[in-house]
Amino acid sequence: MQQLSVSIITFNEEKNIARCLDSVKDIANEIVVIDSNSTDNTESICKQYDVKFFKQSFLGYIAQKNFALEHCKYNNVLCLDADECLSPELIKSIKEAKQNDFSVDAYTMNRLSNFCGKWIKHGSWYPDKKLRLFNKQKGKWAGIDPHDKIEMQANCSTQFLKGDIYHYSYNTVEEVLTQQNKFTTIQAKAMYAKGKRSNTFKLFANPFVAFTSGYIFKFGFLDGADGFFIASTVAYNTMVKYYKLLRLQGK
Repeated sequence: MQQLSVSIITFNEEKNIARCLDSVKDIANEIVVIDSNSTDNTESICKQYDVKFFKQSFLGYIAQKNFALEHCKYNNVLCLDADECLSPELIKSIKEAKQNDFSVDAYTMNRLSNFCGKWIKHGSWYPDKKLRLFNKQKGKWAGIDPHDKIEMQANCSTQFLKGDIYHYSYNTVEEVLTQQNKFTTIQAKAMYAKGKRSNTFKLFANPFVAFTSGYIFKFGFLDGADGFFIASTVAYNTMVKYYKLLRLQGK
């Protein structure tokens, strides 16, 4: 049977990390935690588990996760964020894939997010399919910070696994607004560095498309007021990042 590494990056995750580690401890042959110099109890909680704990100043979301891959002993790696954990059904699916010696190069799964205590089951937030389990010899983290994604080499085989990654996203509305300001600045700078550009049309059209896609075409309205708020914040996030990019262009 092939072995499995689990990689997790952390920074001040004392509220989440135990839940994450509990969900993977029975399927992982090693757990690698890369911590960005947390000032809370993240490290002491991690050391209650059988983990390999490393400190590394934050390199950016993509670079930090690739750094974690480098510290994984085994080729097959499951990558999680500290505010995520595995559903019982997904744990079962991964166990079966492991028993079959990971017969494909990469595995996708759905992610279900919890927003202020409620599971969001529609809109742009679900099913939110993610590729998180893969052969690190054939893939790596890429994308545009902070929206990282795993990119596989050409002609790699992929299989979908039943079950969800549970994502405990935001506990309060205030957290959403604070995170949006942080992330849109990172996004705008990353887009600018990659040569992407904004204009007045994108400033108006892209947020409209983002809202209608999530709220109407992906049935976000079925999540009630929460669905409307989430679709609105996705549209707002889109507008702000393109406005910040436009200002970077002006400089």
